Amino acid sequence: MIPIRYSKRTITDQEQINQFLQQAKVGHLGLANEREPYVLPLNFAWWNGCIYFHGADSGRKVEMINANSRACFSVCEEYGTIAAPVPAHVDTAYMSVFLSGTIERVQEPSEMRDAMQALLDKYVPGYFSEPLSMQHVLKYRSSMGSTTAIFRITPETLTAKGNPLSEEKLFYPGRKVEMDV
Repeated sequence: MIPIRYSKRTITDQEQINQFLQQAKVGHLGLANEREPYVLPLNFAWWNGCIYFHGADSGRKVEMINANSRACFSVCEEYGTIAAPVPAHVDTAYMSVFLSGTIERVQEPSEMRDAMQALLDKYVPGYFSEPLSMQHVLKYRSSMGSTTAIFRITPETLTAKGNPLSEEKLFYPGRKVEMDV
């Protein structure tokens, strides 16, 4: 694992990391083959200590996963700009998580259903009155006719860092340096 260079921003509180990953909306999956890297934004669920996402069972992403099961995943949320009278001290409030590991297609039907339920619970909480049925997961076809593939990234390394938001230093339109000196 490569250590975080700016170590004072390292976050090690696993509960804070879990909560962040359960709430953040978009993550970026990084894949590579022999010719090129490929990064794409995804909806995801952090469930049972793994990243889960779904998509079509064919295409560039699946081809790259089949060629190289090593992957990385990055999630970042920006909370605002921190104003400071010294230009070099203007900063960003944020939290980010970076993990790398092995990506696998989920094959076990109950894990498939539970991962999809975790995604529904995250993105449309309380919308459905019944849990996702196994039948739906196994028989669903997209408008393009493809089945849904569900993938799991099991992290081998995970790092998190952040810079908390200070409300009194938060930049807003109309704020001037004269207000801070």
